[in-house]
Amino acid sequence: MIRLFVSLGSAVLTASACLADPAALYQKHCVECHGENRLGLIGPALLPETLGSLRGTALQDTIRSGREATEMPSFRDVLNDQQIDELSAYLKTPLDPAPVWGMEQISASLLKNDDYEPVKKPLWSADPLNVTLVVETSDHSVSVLDGDSFEVLTRFKTPFGTRGQPKFSPDGRYVYIMSRDGWIQKFDLYALQEVSRVRAGLNSRNIMLSHDGKWIAVANYLPNTFAILSADDLSPQKVEQVKGKDGSPSRVSAVYLAAKRKSFVLALKDTPSIWEVFYGPNPPHYGFAHDWRVEGPAPNKDPFPLRTITVKSLVEDFYLDPTDEYVMGASPSGKGGQVVDLVIGHKIADLDLTGMPHLGSGSTWKMGERTVMATPHLREPLVSIVDMKTWETLKQIEMLGSGFFTRTHENSPYLWVDVFFGPHKDAIQIIDKQTLEIVKTLRPQKGARAAHVEFTQDGKHALVSIWEEDGAVVIYDAKTLEEIDRLPMKKPRGKYNVGNRIMD
Repeated sequence: MIRLFVSLGSAVLTASACLADPAALYQKHCVECHGENRLGLIGPALLPETLGSLRGTALQDTIRSGREATEMPSFRDVLNDQQIDELSAYLKTPLDPAPVWGMEQISASLLKNDDYEPVKKPLWSADPLNVTLVVETSDHSVSVLDGDSFEVLTRFKTPFGTRGQPKFSPDGRYVYIMSRDGWIQKFDLYALQEVSRVRAGLNSRNIMLSHDGKWIAVANYLPNTFAILSADDLSPQKVEQVKGKDGSPSRVSAVYLAAKRKSFVLALKDTPSIWEVFYGPNPPHYGFAHDWRVEGPAPNKDPFPLRTITVKSLVEDFYLDPTDEYVMGASPSGKGGQVVDLVIGHKIADLDLTGMPHLGSGSTWKMGERTVMATPHLREPLVSIVDMKTWETLKQIEMLGSGFFTRTHENSPYLWVDVFFGPHKDAIQIIDKQTLEIVKTLRPQKGARAAHVEFTQDGKHALVSIWEEDGAVVIYDAKTLEEIDRLPMKKPRGKYNVGNRIMD
């Protein structure tokens, strides 16, 4: 069986530590699980890029008290407070030189589940397209729900620190899950077994699956790379060093799918560029050499040709419109944004959006004859409604606080938005998609953060997370907005319905 990467410390406790050097403390207590170079073994990488979510004294607290339901023990009786502080500071120091993680390292990291046995049909009787996955981050697990009965079909372990949306194969059979330290897990939902996993980077932002289910694109912070894997066997097909036109390295802040263009679209965090990487058999010849002596486009020797679009300012987060032609990009400053036309490769409009719009969680629908998009703002208590043709901000809806996620369904008249930040974090606000008025505020559990809405495939039910250690998934009738059930869960951060996510 594959050993699961779920710990954050040594599996072996040693005698009382008397070492003062934090590097020596690491070698004595941490190296067995996290590796000589802190890049991870059976435990996650211990690098500033992967520990960023542990704020304040959270890292010290983890070392001192351990982590429940993992192999991470308590070092309370092994290390004193000064040693814990010094070790924590050491773990947050960047590696010098920066580590290398390319084709060779990715290939060598591949782990196959020798016990995996494929099946011809699901081992369960639920509708395969109405299955919902609930990512529970407290103990790094996923619960698989029947979308009709809400019965838990199975619960399986994931890599440490799951990040971003799981991605489903076009038939809904396989799901691909990424951890923040770059592990990609392939799980067979029919057989309810892990197939394999591979490490595509050391600190990764998100993954995207091609529309045909053949290729996985991986956006990395560390190293500064963009990787493409085979979705079949997780073998690396391409690893591209990410650099600006001046040669300066850049992280990749996000990668999304432009299915109609058969391409992946990337935003570069440290240089004003958008990359488009084509995976289809006949990519457009924008930016590629074309020989007039050859009938049709010149053949591309690179199976994943890259096109670079230079923009006037950095793009932190973005949203692709339903035609896959326009990129709506947010500025890292939180003030304004821009619209880039992928066909012509130029900016065509500015966005009048302040307060750091979280475009990546935007929702689109028809409002009369218009197509509109709604985005929450991370720094202002607003939801902005943008006309997807004129790019004008039609309305800003005042909320109880800043939100993080929006969600709707084609069969629902409502947009559901959480109030993620501030004293009203326990609220979910419901907006009528035609009048753009708030019609109801739900509070699933007083004082507990409520976030991330997902619908069943038919849109009849909406699932809301209570984002706490001993949390729950609360199920609502999406028409009457009445609660009908709640399922206890361990910090259920994200929920993903197979059919809905395939159609997104």
